Amino acid sequence: MKIIIETPEQGAEDEIVNRCAELDSELMELIYALKSGRSKLTAYTEDGIVKLSPKEIFYFEAVDNKVFAYCEKSVYEVKQKLYELEESFANSDFIRVGKSVIVNVSKIVKISPSFNGRFEAHLKNGEKTVISRQYVPEMKRKLNISEGGR
Repeated sequence: MKIIIETPEQGAEDEIVNRCAELDSELMELIYALKSGRSKLTAYTEDGIVKLSPKEIFYFEAVDNKVFAYCEKSVYEVKQKLYELEESFANSDFIRVGKSVIVNVSKIVKISPSFNGRFEAHLKNGEKTVISRQYVPEMKRKLNISEGGR
């Protein structure tokens, strides 16, 4: 792959042009990462409204018909439904790991086997979340873990 960087004319908008024979999943993830790096998610606290960058978020969890974004040390409520967040963050580092949880795989330190075919994700902030059995194959695919490794 050849990468060319040019400085645009004064006042011109920055742009990225992609010429490829096939738009594969790896390229789509790169495009999404570029787009999501600039996007912000509106979140709510008792004190007010904040804008979160997706890279700040460790995981989303649905509890009692509300969805929360868990960051390193803070928890925020978001107004989107879990399925809407899953769609918004498709082709990114976020992946559904349970009926009520979407996790940011870039925040996972390690994954360890749990019981009944489940796994447990250990996050950089010290928290753990269960990866339900039905989501384990997709998690392994996302993390490039071979099926021979449990």
